[in-house]
Amino acid sequence: MPNTTDRRPAATRTIVSPLELRSRRGSRIYWALLTATVTVFTLVFVFPLYWMVTGAMKTGEEIARTPPTLFPESPDFSVFADAWELFDIGTLLRNTLFYAVGAWLFALAVDVSAAYALSKLRPMFGNAILAGMLATLMIPPIVVMIPAYITVTDVPILGWHLLNSPWAIWFPVAANGFNVFLLKRFFDSIPNELLEAAEIDGVPPWRVLWSIILPISRPILGVVSLFTVVLVFKDFVWPLLVLPDSEKMTLSVGLSQTAGAVTQNQIMAGLVIASIPMIIVFFLFQRSIMAGLTAGSLKG
Repeated sequence: MPNTTDRRPAATRTIVSPLELRSRRGSRIYWALLTATVTVFTLVFVFPLYWMVTGAMKTGEEIARTPPTLFPESPDFSVFADAWELFDIGTLLRNTLFYAVGAWLFALAVDVSAAYALSKLRPMFGNAILAGMLATLMIPPIVVMIPAYITVTDVPILGWHLLNSPWAIWFPVAANGFNVFLLKRFFDSIPNELLEAAEIDGVPPWRVLWSIILPISRPILGVVSLFTVVLVFKDFVWPLLVLPDSEKMTLSVGLSQTAGAVTQNQIMAGLVIASIPMIIVFFLFQRSIMAGLTAGSLKG
């Protein structure tokens, strides 16, 4: 009779057999290919940032030189202080941060409420509503830009004129079908037994959301928050249309408006300064980003 207690895991089939990897030659080839692949892909993504930083420290003549130099011959760090003053980056950063915080608050309020309703309250035609939200992701943003602009210039029924106001940034960002989908997928993974126990105790739905759902959902809330903040920081065309006042411009728009009156290295220095906040945010919250993106992908 076969021994049923001896259950060995099935061998995993790979391109290179484990025996070849354990050999000296196979191990060297494996690590050489892995190192080369990682190095190439790292250079592809990091080199544009490196070129921007080093270009800011070059003179105008060195930037225009052919062939270009890989390293600055005489690095000039004072160009960053010049760019800060010329572009008035302090004001632009303050404006952009204000818009980003407001958009973040509105996005969480709208998207979390919508996802909670679709996931746990189960409204009539909920799947059709979610499908309609996701269908909006298939439409190029440039197609809906003109209708959106007409809407913010004269809000239907209310008659509000939102140009040169932060509401023109906050309202369009608040309703995001992709964020609603991410939040709903995470809320679906939360056991219904927790909510049923709260309902038995007489807890209202809004209290269930605030006291049970939100504390559990911190990873995905962090991802949605970062997506919203980055969207406001990197957006260019929409703020250019709805915020024509120079005192209310965002960082990306303000840099472009002044670019024609400064040198190339000063433009690059301004771009470097504008990139620093998002780079810092990424390195501080990269674990939360990865945890939130994978959270809720598996149920059970």
